Amino acid sequence: MSEKYCAVLSIAGSDSGGGAGIQADIKSISANGGYAASVITASTAQNTQCVTDIHPIPVPHIIMQMKAVFDDISFSAVKIGMLHSSEVIQAVKETLHLYKIKKVIFDPVMIATSGDKLLNDDAVQSLKEFLPSVMLITPNIPEAELLIGHSIDLENLQSSAKELAEAYQTSVLLKGGHLKLTDTMTDILYNYESKKITVIHNKTIETKNTHGTGCSLSSSIATFIGLGLSVEDSCIKGCAYLNRAIDAGKDKVLGSGHGPINHFYNLTTLKGI
Repeated sequence: MSEKYCAVLSIAGSDSGGGAGIQADIKSISANGGYAASVITASTAQNTQCVTDIHPIPVPHIIMQMKAVFDDISFSAVKIGMLHSSEVIQAVKETLHLYKIKKVIFDPVMIATSGDKLLNDDAVQSLKEFLPSVMLITPNIPEAELLIGHSIDLENLQSSAKELAEAYQTSVLLKGGHLKLTDTMTDILYNYESKKITVIHNKTIETKNTHGTGCSLSSSIATFIGLGLSVEDSCIKGCAYLNRAIDAGKDKVLGSGHGPINHFYNLTTLKGI
């Protein structure tokens, strides 16, 4: 009897430096036992220091990419990264609905590392209208603050995760990485279906090599969900994977800026990893 792959689709932008976006997703999905396929929404010219150019992929071609893979491949889960315009958000939403895709994990990339908004107001509104149709969102603190309209700190982290989930009718993994540095990293999962809060702790690792962490986390969670784990177990395992990958890559050097995590830390037989 033949065995099916756990196929996971990433819908996101391409990072020419390899640390984030589609490239990080493919590495993370592969490292955790999935088969990675991709739909590219934009091509970026970037390295470890900066983004120098962004080329949006035409919407009709994004739709054709999605239809091509959905017509042939049965996906266990879909991960979505940055969707840069209202038109792209609507096209992705409608195509997912057309193919009745249910297990969708959305990393709502809206805020740059500099703090600048990456989406205009129309696109933010379209993104908000998209959220109730996905299984799980994985915002960081600035993105969550934009979605609910108030500041978030350690004291209101749990209540903010619940507020987000109830407002957008989807489960929320609220990532605490932007909060004040302590010995422990805290992420909060609020399961919209069960109304259960899960507190996830991992050790804090001091390193500048954190490029692509959000992409890598959401795609690893999508992989675990695709493999049949619960939302809670998938988030716990995804956070643990990311933490180990950061730790394994904390002293590695790639370029002059913020380096990537070490996605394949567990392949100890490979030299150079």
